[in-house]
Amino acid sequence: MHSLDLLITIGGALVAAFVGGLIARRLGLPTIVGYLLAGMVIGPFTPGFVGNVEAMGQLAELGVIFLMFGVGLHFSLRDLWAVRAVAIPGALVQIAIATALGFALTQMWGWSIAAGLVLGFAVAIASTVVLLRSLADRGLLNTVHGQVAVGWLVLEDLATIFILVLLPALFGSGQSASWQSVVSALVKAFAFIALMLLVGARFLPWLLTRIAFTRSRELFILAVVTVAVGVALGSAELFGLSLALGAFLAGAVLGESSISHQIGAEVIPFRDVFTVIFFVSVGMLVNPAYLVANIGPVLALTALIMIGKPFFTLLMGFVLPASAMTMLVTAAGRGQIGEFSFIVGQTGLSLGILTADQYSLILAGALVSIVLNPLLFRALPLTERTLRRFPALWARLDRHGTPPDLATPRLTNHVVVVGAGRVGKHIVNVLDRLGVPRLVVEIDAQRAVEFDQQGIPSLMGDAANSEVLTHAGLADARALVVTLPEEAATEVVVVAAREMAPDLPIIARAGTRSGVQRLYRSGAQEVVQPELEGGLEIMRLTLLTLGFPPEQVQPYTDAVRHDHYEMSIITRDEIQALATMGQTATE
Repeated sequence: MHSLDLLITIGGALVAAFVGGLIARRLGLPTIVGYLLAGMVIGPFTPGFVGNVEAMGQLAELGVIFLMFGVGLHFSLRDLWAVRAVAIPGALVQIAIATALGFALTQMWGWSIAAGLVLGFAVAIASTVVLLRSLADRGLLNTVHGQVAVGWLVLEDLATIFILVLLPALFGSGQSASWQSVVSALVKAFAFIALMLLVGARFLPWLLTRIAFTRSRELFILAVVTVAVGVALGSAELFGLSLALGAFLAGAVLGESSISHQIGAEVIPFRDVFTVIFFVSVGMLVNPAYLVANIGPVLALTALIMIGKPFFTLLMGFVLPASAMTMLVTAAGRGQIGEFSFIVGQTGLSLGILTADQYSLILAGALVSIVLNPLLFRALPLTERTLRRFPALWARLDRHGTPPDLATPRLTNHVVVVGAGRVGKHIVNVLDRLGVPRLVVEIDAQRAVEFDQQGIPSLMGDAANSEVLTHAGLADARALVVTLPEEAATEVVVVAAREMAPDLPIIARAGTRSGVQRLYRSGAQEVVQPELEGGLEIMRLTLLTLGFPPEQVQPYTDAVRHDHYEMSIITRDEIQALATMGQTATE
């Protein structure tokens, strides 16, 4: 393919993804929906610009690598172990039931056994991206319900890796698999896992730590990308395994290192860009005409994903040691499929198990379920009230007690602190000493868990990029303090908070002089710029040292702050304060 054609394809894909993601976001839908639709728009089955499917498919391999590397980086066996009594048996049984139902559905359509199994595996696995976003947006990620749902998700991630190992062994030759091929695949997988856990877990963190000491950000980023791609390619070329397994294990061993947060921060741009390309490439394979002509199977598969999976998940609540509300949240989270289903489906497509039209059906089920999944979460209160109308049924389902309510514990007259870095943490500690109710909004999971362990209410999520702020009770809050280091993110939070609570006092941190003005215009009552505040403090101490009374110095510093630190302009309040101090100096 000509290099210019490749650039045109990539450019068209990125532009379409941007437009699609922006529209989806404005409509309150996950951006993944916009990316998939963008792929359909530039795909070969729709009129207009047509991207090169083969080139996008090759680039999508990098998307799979970075996507699975990111999943591995945030993978935690401790999270799974904490909820093992519910997540392990529940996830295994749910995967088995969903796979069996999907397989049975395909046999009614006349599919082959192999194709039916691939579809069954695909519909059994929920999307990590969609679930985490849904939980974070509703303030559930840091609750017992969210912990169980995430633990369940972790086991599904492991199951996906196992499936990706077995599929080539079972169906790679195009003939019936022998037990030798299955055993050989498992032996290679376990050998690779052992190598990564025994050698990679020691060598890779050591290597990246040494590179970090060079203080070269470019070298560090290059090293992280090389590790992610290199380990993935090594697993494929040397062990005959999938790229996804290698990337996942590379992320998993680095996720336990002391530099995991830095690695995650540096790999985010690569993960996001190539993941978008992956989703666009997936959408390019969807044939809208086939889906319209087969609307019956599309609706049946969607019903299995959105009704069948949640229903059987909820039924398991009668035997699993979890509260009714935990099972309701977990069931709602299972009512969709996404990126892992795409990866399983693409593996089936590359092995010749699925046809392009059959893969389109899986993609249609994913697209519809992702769009409609928020409705399942919104219906949770109604579902709870409906089940409570049958006391015997509810008592059995909720026999393990009722954990905290679905929403964030309702606070009143509290202070919301967005960002728990050095400054934010100090504010939280001072409020704690004073006995002032407070709620922390923090994107860093480790900090959020630390606050949780201290009994401090917290919401884990990005206040600037999700609806998590809607769960902070701003309408009932006493004040909002924004200590984020990123000025753009602070401005977004201030604007959103002002819309939610018009009378709420907002104190924000600015990074620049121009940022002070913008934050005031956005609705902040008080804006602090550390450098300018430091200069004002020097002025205050100078005046006190010269003998001016504190009660006269304070009005002057207050006047400067009220003037947004504009020290080149002498306002009436400043003139009056200086005149008062001048009289003191002449006396």
